[in-house]
Amino acid sequence: MIKEVNKFNEHKDNAILEFLADLALKNNLINPEFYEMYNVKRGLRNKNGTGVLVGLTDIGSVEGYILKDNKKIPMDGQLFYRGINIKDIVTGFQNENRPGYEEVAYLLLFGKLPTKNELADFNNLLDESRHLPHSFTENMILKIPSKNIMNKLQRSILVLYSHDENPDDISVKNVLRQSIELIARFPTIISYGYQAKTHNFDNKSLFIHSPKAGIGTAENILYMTRANNQYTKTEAETLDLALVLHAEHGGGNNSAFATHVVSSSGTDTYSAIAAAVGSLKGHKHGGANIMVREMILDIKENVSNINDIGKLKDYLLKILRKEAFNKEGLIYGMGHAVYTKSDPRAVLLKDKAFELAVEKDAVDEFNLYKNIEELTIELFKEIKGENVVISANVDLYSGFVYEMLNIPKELYTPLFATARVAGWCAHRIEQIVSDQKIIRPAYKSVSHKNEYIPLCERK
Repeated sequence: MIKEVNKFNEHKDNAILEFLADLALKNNLINPEFYEMYNVKRGLRNKNGTGVLVGLTDIGSVEGYILKDNKKIPMDGQLFYRGINIKDIVTGFQNENRPGYEEVAYLLLFGKLPTKNELADFNNLLDESRHLPHSFTENMILKIPSKNIMNKLQRSILVLYSHDENPDDISVKNVLRQSIELIARFPTIISYGYQAKTHNFDNKSLFIHSPKAGIGTAENILYMTRANNQYTKTEAETLDLALVLHAEHGGGNNSAFATHVVSSSGTDTYSAIAAAVGSLKGHKHGGANIMVREMILDIKENVSNINDIGKLKDYLLKILRKEAFNKEGLIYGMGHAVYTKSDPRAVLLKDKAFELAVEKDAVDEFNLYKNIEELTIELFKEIKGENVVISANVDLYSGFVYEMLNIPKELYTPLFATARVAGWCAHRIEQIVSDQKIIRPAYKSVSHKNEYIPLCERK
């Protein structure tokens, strides 16, 4: 009898919820014609596809086209951190046979390249901050596991507020201290969050490795996420490069802009960075490389011979025609909102991915990604004309890199956040120092004037 009552109540609750959902859908749908009528910059984009200028930044610059006579002219993409070309940064630390993420974090936060002593001091600060507060791991992570590591990361950031003796002070000195601690702790949080997830939901053994001093961010991630702590030099170099390439991407990307918006209200660092994490979690922003991985798995299932260029091209055409994969007509990992001829991050990561593929005996797998890139470019020219320009973006090869590193897909987006927190913190400081005005764009109300009706008279 109790089960029957529960089923009845559940059915009743679902019926009410469906009614309310229909009501909410009906009364929240704005006539699409209004956006054109009122010249609304939907997505903060101009009609020509360029972004609406809403701020200034000296942190990162993304250049993917030349604007001439209000038209985009394609160019090879360039990415700058504090005015320095990312290619030069990567070449610099790779030639010196050392990791680059910590140097990049320093550059983004302080606006200059560190000297050898400054970099050593910064690394020491990070090492001193990598451990989580007392009982935090047990009480916040292990006792409250989450199936989604981004959700765990976001909650952990907010709980760190409670462990901070001076959380609301937004002086540059205090925000810098908080920023360094967050940059240092993100790898620990996502590593422990993943271990808690696999233990509680996947019935796997629990491994909690303390962060190790002197090995840097990328190596600590590999060290803490792997049961045996083991990794190769090429693996560490590849993950470090991925972190470097994801550390910053201008002030207009969704999560960086969220950081600016929330910081402009005068709130604390933890609230601002948690908001950025929430933004990055969205599949339109930080989850793209997961979609690449799922697309690749679908291609392998449906193309009998992935080395057959003709069969692969035919299936990619089906994807574009919304006849295959998720029927959305997108080849994930191809195209970008700003980059046209090339994404410099994809170019750099592709070279390192091949090096890792050789070590992992995965060159055939690498060739699949390379063929998808080349065939998609061909298909776009055939379908949309010779003048159409499209290129691979960083997500095409980052997912492949993570797969070769045996990093589970649950950590793909958290790794993105771990890299990007340096950029977020830099943007937060820039907002606090340079522009104290709260960000408040306008919204045009298109509602009709209505009279209030007493409850007893409503139908």
